[in-house]
Amino acid sequence: MANHKSSKKRMRQDARKRISNRYYKKSARTAIQKLREMEDKKEAEGFLAKVVSMVDKLAKKNIWHANKAANLVSSLTKHVNEL
Repeated sequence: MANHKSSKKRMRQDARKRISNRYYKKSARTAIQKLREMEDKKEAEGFLAKVVSMVDKLAKKNIWHANKAANLVSSLTKHVNEL
């Protein structure tokens, strides 16, 4: 258990960040799943921009690895283009 004042503060900050990160990751995963289930190309193209933005933000904040984000964007773009 933490003894120093600074380490207790760090634990509180980490707990807040963990909750926030979980929310953004889950939102992105849900959006990706929704995009993969779409069958209308025009609607999917519009939604793709939002999903790519979410994924890029997660990569920028190091919540997801940059390569994972790039692979996701690539596969989602390919999926939309094949519709």
